[in-house]
Amino acid sequence: MTTLSHIQNLLPFSIERRERTGYVLLAVWVLTMISLPIAVWTVGESAIPFGVTLAAILQAIAVFYIVQQQWGLRRTAITFAIVSVISWFAEFVGHTTNFPFGSYDYTNLLQPQIVGVPLLIPIAWFMLLPSSWVMAQLIVGIPDTMRKRLAFVGVSAVALTAWDLFLDPQMVGWNFWIWDTPSGYFGIPYSNYAGWLLVAAVITFAANPQPLKVMPLALIYGIVWFLQSVGQAFFWGQVGPAIVGSVTMGSIMVLAWWRSKSQ
Repeated sequence: MTTLSHIQNLLPFSIERRERTGYVLLAVWVLTMISLPIAVWTVGESAIPFGVTLAAILQAIAVFYIVQQQWGLRRTAITFAIVSVISWFAEFVGHTTNFPFGSYDYTNLLQPQIVGVPLLIPIAWFMLLPSSWVMAQLIVGIPDTMRKRLAFVGVSAVALTAWDLFLDPQMVGWNFWIWDTPSGYFGIPYSNYAGWLLVAAVITFAANPQPLKVMPLALIYGIVWFLQSVGQAFFWGQVGPAIVGSVTMGSIMVLAWWRSKSQ
């Protein structure tokens, strides 16, 4: 207990007793992410689908726990349901009609699937949305008017879509999904990013999230930025997406920090 208290005193923010479980869950997620390259070196690329699935589930669990500590279980569960249903429906429409992302198909690597959409996909949308909402909250402020709410929705969508500048090239590189006509941004059609902006905006507007504490959700955004930047540049051989994604997500964090200081 003395050691834990000493470590807590060194942190730039305080951790209440009830919040410690959230940080433990985050630590388990980070360790899983760090272990993925090691698993690939020892087992081979067959470890990637399991490792990615496990890491996404652990991150989503950590985020769910952190949010429900603030909102309560009922509201958090409803928000998770809204995110899951809308994102799954968007992905189902997307890979069957080519709208709004473009023409693509999922492979069989991510299982289980419902009518061709992996169940992991809605989890992936949820695991970074609350952190994107915190970024928007810092940049826009509390959305207490319709004008601010619309601005909040737009900034949230940009903050989440910035992550996909890392994600889509990596997932395509791992053959989780395939674009019928690779083009645009490192083989990803620009329509995909327009689709992300649209879907993220719709989800945020529908969920109408209440204010969230900055920590540890902002920390999650920063961890994702760091792990994706380092991982794709040095372990997965995707230097281009690593640079663009790092600059974009990094700019959002810098803007959020600057705006939080000026408000």
